[in-house]
Amino acid sequence: MSIKTRVESLVQEFNTLTDWEERYKHIIQKGKALSEMEESHKVEKNLVKGCQSTVWFHAEMKEGKVLLQGDSDAAIVKGIVALLLYIYSESSPEEILATRPDFLDDIGLREHLSMSRSNGLSQMLKQISLYAIVFKSQSS
Repeated sequence: MSIKTRVESLVQEFNTLTDWEERYKHIIQKGKALSEMEESHKVEKNLVKGCQSTVWFHAEMKEGKVLLQGDSDAAIVKGIVALLLYIYSESSPEEILATRPDFLDDIGLREHLSMSRSNGLSQMLKQISLYAIVFKSQSS
C-alpha cells in the first residue's frame, strides 16, 4: 500500500470521529495496538532528541523499503508514534521524503497539541526524514 493510500485511509478514519475527546482516545488506542519495540533498540542513539516524553525510533532498510519501529513512555505520544509508523514505515526513502506531513493538519492533530508536544512531533518527523536521507544516499 502506498503512502498516499495510507494517508487517505487515515484521514477518512479520523473524519468519522466527531470530537477531539474521541480522537484522543483513538490515538491512544493506536498506541496500545502498536507492535512492541525490541528492547535492544531502546538505546541512547535511537532516542528522539527534543521530545518532552521519551521517544525511540529505529530504522532499517530492507528490499528498498524503510522499516520503522518506535515507542514512547507516554500514551498519547505512543499513539502519535503509531500514526507516523503507519504512514511512513515500509515505504521507499523517496516516498518518505516526498510526503509532506499535511495529513496531521487534515486530521486536526497539530492544532490540538501543546507547544511541547508539537515540538516533539516536529522532531519525530525530522528523525524519520533523516533516516530516509541516509538510506537514500546509501542506495545511490
